[in-house]
Amino acid sequence: MPAETPVLILTGPPGAGKTTVAGELVARFPRAVHLESDRFFHFIRSDYVEPWRPESREQNQVVMGIVAEAAARYAAADYFTVIDGIVIPGWFLEPVRDALHDAGHPVALAILRPPLPVCLARLRGREGQPGVESGAIERLWRSFDDLGDLEANVVEAAGEDVDGTAETVAQGLQEGRLLI
Repeated sequence: MPAETPVLILTGPPGAGKTTVAGELVARFPRAVHLESDRFFHFIRSDYVEPWRPESREQNQVVMGIVAEAAARYAAADYFTVIDGIVIPGWFLEPVRDALHDAGHPVALAILRPPLPVCLARLRGREGQPGVESGAIERLWRSFDDLGDLEANVVEAAGEDVDGTAETVAQGLQEGRLLI
C-alpha cells in the first residue's frame, strides 16, 4: 500500500457487487472498516425519500456528507476504510472525495461496472431487500457508463469471482493506480 493507506470509495450501480467485494477487501487488513452507505439512509425515520428519486438530492447530500465524516474519523484512527455505495461521479463522488481530502486523507476510487444484465440478475436474486424500480436501476447503471478520466478507475468484473475482483482492487491500491 502507499505510505498512508487511502480511504477507498468502492462504487458502481446496484448489483455490481460492491458490498461483497468490500467485505473481502476489509478481511485482508488487521484493522479495517466497511462503511455501507446504504445503511446510513435507513437511519432516517421520517420524511425519508427513496435515494434514487430526483427529490432526494438534499437528503442524499446530507447522508453522504455524514458518510464522508465517519470515513475520515475512522481513517484518522488508522483503520483501512472502505466506503461502499452508489457514489455517482458528478453528483456525490466529488463532495465525498473533497471532504476526505480536506480532512487530510488520500482517496482511492474503484468503480465496479458489470454489464446491466448481470446487475439485474443479481438484484433479482436478492431476498428480503426492498426493490428499486427497474427504470431507476437502468438510470443508475448509465451513471457509470461514460466516465471520461475516471475510466481508469473502472474494474470490469463481469467474469471474475469475488476474490479475483477484490485482488484487482487490492493491486490497484497497492500500485497507487486508483488514487483520485
